[in-house]
This record gives sequence, structure tokens and C-alpha cells, in this order.
Amino acid sequence: MFWRWHLYAGLFVAPFLIILAMTGAVYLFNDELDDALYPELRFAPAPWSERVALAAMIDTAEAVVDGATASRIDVPADRTRSARVHLATTDGDTRIAFVDPGSGALLGTLVPARTLVGLADRLHGSLMLGTFGRYVMELAACWAVLLIVSGLYLGWPRDGRRAWRALLPDLRAHGRAFWKSLHTAIGLWVALLVLFLIFTGLPWAAFWGGWIRGGAELIGEGYPPVYRRYAAVDAPTLGGDFNDVPWTLQQAPLPPVSPDAHHGHHAPPAPQVDAPRAWTPEGLERAIAHVRAAGTHDDLRVFLPADARGALMAYTYPDRPQGQITWHFDRDGALLASAGFVDYGRVAQAIELGVQLHMGNYFGRANQLVMLAACIGVVGLAISGLVMWWRRRPAGRLGAPRTARPTPTRVLLALIIATALLLPLLAVSMVVVFVFDRWLRPHIPALRWLD
Repeated sequence: MFWRWHLYAGLFVAPFLIILAMTGAVYLFNDELDDALYPELRFAPAPWSERVALAAMIDTAEAVVDGATASRIDVPADRTRSARVHLATTDGDTRIAFVDPGSGALLGTLVPARTLVGLADRLHGSLMLGTFGRYVMELAACWAVLLIVSGLYLGWPRDGRRAWRALLPDLRAHGRAFWKSLHTAIGLWVALLVLFLIFTGLPWAAFWGGWIRGGAELIGEGYPPVYRRYAAVDAPTLGGDFNDVPWTLQQAPLPPVSPDAHHGHHAPPAPQVDAPRAWTPEGLERAIAHVRAAGTHDDLRVFLPADARGALMAYTYPDRPQGQITWHFDRDGALLASAGFVDYGRVAQAIELGVQLHMGNYFGRANQLVMLAACIGVVGLAISGLVMWWRRRPAGRLGAPRTARPTPTRVLLALIIATALLLPLLAVSMVVVFVFDRWLRPHIPALRWLD
């Protein structure tokens, strides 16, 4: 049974694993790549000591794109860096304007979705196919778990005296024997690391992310309690239409500027010419001054409310999540609420730690290199596995190994129940494939090539 399921999982998952590994490797070095590709945008012409007003930077950015409305400004702590103003445009794209904080001069603009890192990000999460693509990638990640677990079971050395030899490919072997030894060696080295990458990436998935988030909220181990006072059926959430709010706060209700206002939001507004702003320049500066006075000297991401019922939101997103802090202010810069990593539930804290390790941030360059090794290993596993299958398959047939004897029903039920508790989407799809493989496929002549 394990050989057959390993083959099924491998053939389905291999193309998606290659995409995930290659795009993940790009995103591991997103800052380095963007700095190398767009230095004239990401760095100020000269180090700055004093910055111009944030409202002036926003005015400069909005003036360069007709009908654009600023939805966010990133305030750098590094005085060699530029500020970034995120613009909602009339054509539906998000554009980023880069402004020199020292002079207030525009350095240029770009559409992030069309950059190398932006393309890698969209392919990594959804194959650029929207919600459907997100479910496809999530299903592939779940089947990758089955692929790795079954591979460990099948490839684990049974002879303890020669176990160490399995950790290295047999360079003296030829043909399929060489590819098998290479596949086994790579798998034994990276299997656990790849499982870690899968489970730290799944919180962002469409189904599993909502499932684990709902469980965390149910037991009070999700977003901070300070947000629960704002819960309402029609209350907007902090995540809204943005992807880069911390995972923990994605579904937290957004604090309104007044107790009876529940409809204000931060979603990028539909650009309106000459529409009044829902924030004031003085309030924006007062909010930033409050954050800096609190001892926070990291980069800041500041979201601007779309209407008068929304609140200014500023947060830090350092490489180590223990430094995450989020603040909410009214239009005049008065503090409404704040929460940090220490206020997160234990499940949320564990996931935030996993996310930063997954992205290669937590331990700096060493973290990036370890995750890059896992990405290279995934590509090696996929290619070597496909080569082995291609060399051994009968002409015109899939070459799925036959099961010598049926797996006991109790064993199957135990496996499905265990899988359902951990990965419900995988369990449901396994049942569908099992029914098809055992009871439908053998009775359909046109599908005999699947043998």
C-alpha cells in the first residue's frame, strides 16, 4: 500500500513542490534581491538626519499617479533607506512610490506584483489563480506530508550497521540504482526540515489556516484579548484586504474610532478625486511620535483609514516576532489600543515563531541558508523521484506497484482518523482516491493504464 500511495502522491505533488521550492528560495532573499534590482528606489540618495512630514511624502506620492489614494506608508528606521507609500490606483493595481525622507523628493514607483519577488510570492501562495489556486497549493502541501512520511517509512535503513551509508548517494552505482541512492540520501537529510516548512506555511493556507485559527480562538489562544471588546457581526478585521498584517491579527476586529462605529476599515479605498482624508497630518505625526517615545525604533508600517470611522494603525514586524507591537490611533493621534507579542495566545505565538523561521528571518543568514538547502533538497527529491519512476514504468502504463495483500480495514480507519485530526483536507482527498483506486478504476477499461 505504501509504495502505491507514495507513487500517487509523488506524481501529483512533484510539479507543485518544484514551484514551491523555487519561489520559496526567491522569497527567502526578497530584501536582498529587491535591493540589488532596485537600489535607486530602496535607498535614499544620501543618509538623512531629519525627515520631512509624512503627509508631505504622501502628497508627493499621490501626485505622481492620477487618482491614486495612499493606503499605507512604511517609515524606515535605517537612515539610508527610502520611505514607501502604497497607492490604490483606479486600475485596481497597488503601486508603491518611493520617497526620500530627507528631501521629500520622489525616487520612483513600481508595481510590486510585477517584480521578481512579487511574482514568486503570488506563485508560491496561489499559482496566480486566486482562491482556487490557494486550495490547489494547500492540497499539494497536504499530499506532500503523505509523500514524505511514506518515503521515510520505505527508505529508512533496516540494517543498523549500514544505516550511515544511506545518508550518502552511491556514486559507484549506475542507472536506476544511482538515482535511488540519491533520492534516499536527500530524503533522509531534508525530510524533517521539509515537514517543518509545510506545517509552518500551512497557517496561511485557505482551509487549514482557518481551521487552526478557529481552534486557537475557540480556546482563547489566538489574537489578544484587547480586541475582543470590538467583536461584532459586521466589524471589519485587521487583515482586511492586506496580506502582510501579522498572522495572529488577520481576523482580529478592527478598533473603531468611536464605540458605535463598526464599519470603518483599512482596505485600499476606491480612489476618489478630492475626497477628504480620514486622517490629519498632525494626528499622523502624533501617532508616530507616540510609538517612538514608547522605545520602538524598528521600521513601521502605517495603515491609513479609508473613511472617518476607521483608525490609524501602525505596527512593527521585526525578524524576531517577540518584538511585534501594533498600535491603533484616532485621526488626531490619540491612542485607542495596542498589543504586542506577549499579549498573543500560546498557539498564536508558536505560529508567529514558525512563520519567521519559515521565511528565513529569525536567525539571519544562517536561517536563510538552512531553508535554502531544504528548497534545493526538495527539487532534488522531485527530479530523482520522477527519473526513477520514468525508468521503471512499463510502456504505456503508470506502473503503480500492486498491493500484495489488502490493507486491514482497521489500519486504514486508524490512518484516516489520524490524518483527519491533523490534516482534514488530506483525509477527505485520500478517501476519494482510495474509493476510486479500489472500486472504480479496476472496472473501467479506459483507466487500465493507471495500473
